[in-house]
Amino acid sequence: MSKQLEITELKKEFPNLNRFEGGNEIQLTGKDYDAQIEEIWQTRKNGEIRKQAEAEQASAKSALLVKLGITEDEARLLIG
Repeated sequence: MSKQLEITELKKEFPNLNRFEGGNEIQLTGKDYDAQIEEIWQTRKNGEIRKQAEAEQASAKSALLVKLGITEDEARLLIG
């Protein structure tokens, strides 16, 4: 899914965003709203990237253990 499509979906998910300023709740509009949506998108994207990297690392670790013919516990014992 493209960034613009994801942003459009976020705007549907969060049609209104607010912040507190000086004890008052203010609804975000215009550039402030768009900036907050962008921040939400970036946070989610970073989370997806992190999860993908963790999955790839786990897969590589498993492949290495299979290639070496040892278990994870045996690898820990070797590393000490």
